[in-house]
Amino acid sequence: MVLLGATGSIGENTLRVIAAHSDRLELVGIAAHGKHEQLAGIARQFGVRHVGLYDPAACAAAKSGGQFPAGTVFYDGPDGLRSLATLPEADTVLVAVVGTAGLQPTLDAIAARKTIALASKEILVLAGKFVMAATRASGSPLLPVDSEHNAAFQCLEGRPASHVRRLVLTASGGAFRDWPLERLTEVKPADALKHPIWAMGPKVTVDAATMANKGLELIEAQALFGLRADQCQAVLHPQSIVHCLAEFTDGSMLAHLCPPSMTFPIQHALLYPDRAASGTDQSLPLDKAFSLDFRPVEAARYPMLGLARRAMEAGGGAPAIYNAANEVAVAAFLKCKITFLEIPRVVEQTLSAMNHSDPADLAAVLALDAEARRVASERID
Repeated sequence: MVLLGATGSIGENTLRVIAAHSDRLELVGIAAHGKHEQLAGIARQFGVRHVGLYDPAACAAAKSGGQFPAGTVFYDGPDGLRSLATLPEADTVLVAVVGTAGLQPTLDAIAARKTIALASKEILVLAGKFVMAATRASGSPLLPVDSEHNAAFQCLEGRPASHVRRLVLTASGGAFRDWPLERLTEVKPADALKHPIWAMGPKVTVDAATMANKGLELIEAQALFGLRADQCQAVLHPQSIVHCLAEFTDGSMLAHLCPPSMTFPIQHALLYPDRAASGTDQSLPLDKAFSLDFRPVEAARYPMLGLARRAMEAGGGAPAIYNAANEVAVAAFLKCKITFLEIPRVVEQTLSAMNHSDPADLAAVLALDAEARRVASERID
């Protein structure tokens, strides 16, 4: 397999799964944005010969640093990711690249009939119809790695969308789930990065606090499973043990439960359709009392979820605009250029300012993404 995004939190958990199942999983290619020293350690540990760095300067430093095994083949920039995604010796490509950089490599891997293990939300949010059409045309399997979508895949497997009344994704509620609303005016970036359960990168952790992550996941679920906007819902579940609830037209409901660790969905995707020992001692503590709580999402606390629903209902390019504006706003918040409560304002103003017409092709998707970033940046300035 090839791992795009090897130095992020998904990448680190993927490496744990590969190490636990080295008899079945062989890492032949890895890529990161710029952390070449960390990537060198991975290459040495797993004996990886094909190494990509998106940042050309980091790639040049990696080539001259002498830290990689002899015979390493280096790939740089966007074309490097595309080459790694289509390595002949790879069967599976796990895409855990943040932002739009993973879109074209994913499409290339699909065209090459690789199995896709997809962890990057933006790919289906930006270009869901193109990606899903490509998988249908090539027959390339697409297996979701996100905990909620992997859970949904397991609950819905083999069942048509017409049998689904609603798909409910659970949300932890992020760092400010229990804060009084008036305290949200005081939020600093350091506060937003203290997630109560999950260890994730800065951008995703802020998205958990605003629930933009759940908005993106609902958009992604709509594309993955061929559902209508009204069939995709979210609920707060502080324990992060139930990852999905699937309610069917007869009123029955299936739930997927596992401990809050990304190794579970990653292993499921990489070994599918087989099941194997988890490689960890984690399991739910059924020998002692514990509770599972659910509560509705407060619209006033999480306006980003309402904006995501607005984008889903509008369709066309609205989800891509939502995603791009949120990325720009979160980056500005982390640099203290805007406040926490101004994140949804930037997204709402960008959605209101732009045309939501459906992009005709991939070039139009990327142009819309760039324009949304420009408009959002103007709002911030």
